[in-house]
Amino acid sequence: MKLVLFAKAPVMGGAKTRLAKGVGKVQAWRHHRAMTALLTRRLTDRRWQTVLAVSPDTALSRRFPDVWPTSMARQPQGGGDLGARQARVFAGVRGPVCVIGTDAPEVARADIARAFNALKRADAVIGPAEDGGYWLLALRAPAPAGLFEGIRWSHAETRADLERRLERFGLTHIHHLRRLRDIDVVEDLRR
Repeated sequence: MKLVLFAKAPVMGGAKTRLAKGVGKVQAWRHHRAMTALLTRRLTDRRWQTVLAVSPDTALSRRFPDVWPTSMARQPQGGGDLGARQARVFAGVRGPVCVIGTDAPEVARADIARAFNALKRADAVIGPAEDGGYWLLALRAPAPAGLFEGIRWSHAETRADLERRLERFGLTHIHHLRRLRDIDVVEDLRR
């Protein structure tokens, strides 16, 4: 079992650009660093391998020891939209893989354990986000080629698009975890 945590390099202006419009670059940078550090530490568990998928790829060898644990395995995300990057992670996998980002600070180790447990009987597991997206996607087999095409990213229908694509490829038994809030814009912080 593998947990892949998608994380942008914790550098000023490198992440949370929509949040920065409401709180400024410094505060957005601080929030990104805090959420990433929190999740990398909270979600590490002996029951699964945790891998940090970093962006940009040039950050693969950079050291951010207070945010990215030095002992955590890393891999590059590669280019393209979120779908292209997720497709690479899910291509040719052996065994269950769970992918999350660093935008939902409420994610707990128990959520990841529930996702892996649900994959024993489900084709896919989705952690729905309140904004219409998702904070987790887990599959127990390689993703079919083209699964992530035609999905409207950062949209109120992102999760619905993904579910339609899963069903189109025969992955019809979908398990949902609890609904969480992503921190993307200043209104998310206020709530």
